[in-house]
Amino acid sequence: MNAPVQVEPVTVSTAYPSQSFTLLNSTGYVVAQRKAAVASKATGRLEWLGVREGSRVKQGEVLARLESRDVVAARDQAAANIKVARANLEQGEAELNEAERIFNRSRDLLAKHFVSEAAHDSAVSRFEKAKSAISGYKAAIAVAQANYRAADVGVEQTLIRAPFEGVVLTKNANVGDVITPFSSALGSQAAVVTMADMSTLEVEADVSESNLEKIQPDQPCEIQLDALPGVRFRGRLLRMVPTVDRAKATVMAKIRFTELDSRVLPEMSAKVSFLSQEMPDGERTARTVLQPAAIVQRDGKSVVFVIKDDKVIQAPVETGAKLGEMVEIRSGVAAGDRVVMRPSDKLHDGARIAVSGK
Repeated sequence: MNAPVQVEPVTVSTAYPSQSFTLLNSTGYVVAQRKAAVASKATGRLEWLGVREGSRVKQGEVLARLESRDVVAARDQAAANIKVARANLEQGEAELNEAERIFNRSRDLLAKHFVSEAAHDSAVSRFEKAKSAISGYKAAIAVAQANYRAADVGVEQTLIRAPFEGVVLTKNANVGDVITPFSSALGSQAAVVTMADMSTLEVEADVSESNLEKIQPDQPCEIQLDALPGVRFRGRLLRMVPTVDRAKATVMAKIRFTELDSRVLPEMSAKVSFLSQEMPDGERTARTVLQPAAIVQRDGKSVVFVIKDDKVIQAPVETGAKLGEMVEIRSGVAAGDRVVMRPSDKLHDGARIAVSGK
């Protein structure tokens, strides 16, 4: 029986065509450019909370409400004061009309010498006083309306609204908690929820300052997320933060997604490849690749020797383009198969082997 042939194994793997055009690789995290910790300007106990983690909300939508009986009562009182001020104005206008009639009648009687100058002066004084009272009544209405608007603002501040359209990320308070703009108060909360605009998701990645010459704004990029290893997202370099982190000697690059995916979430770990050219859609999928040294010619065909237990099986393969130091395998083997590296001319189909290192 022939002795087994010693062979060196290599595994068929996958690669992306973009690796051939990668100028620089970097790591970072997905962040929302538009994010807010939504709180209240007022202080009070949380009475109602209408959202939870993952809730989608529209701009201006009420997310939560504080206890508001006191400020609502103040607003109702302010509204009542407006009615009182308007009633006073109506009364003043009635008095003005009466004073004007008396003034006109007194003026006619004075012309005929039926009344004295003193009596007419009294009518004039009453008329002028009634006119000036009207200005006071109108000013009182303006004051009452201003007080109402201030009270209405107080009521509005007990309603916590979404500042923009987005998704609730975290819920920081529960019904019954005291909400205050100053969370340092014992037992109080500041932000009720944290939310983000998912349409502004981007990747923040650190680039070594020694590699800055390799990147430029609007450069095509490829984004890989640890949570979705089988997907490559297209992106573009949006901007560079105009300062260097002295401790790490890096500059932060912000990469936007060309097309957003609902599976992408804030704080996901990301790897970014800065490309020399845009990748067509047809070249964004993974390719099966193998080291060229594992491919040999037998009878005019490209073949590899697939390792099956302690034997090898000769398998014809169809090769494609080179991807870096690897060669694309279009058919014949699949990713994960183990083949012989640098097979000798003596190796043949069905030969017994011994794997080096075993």
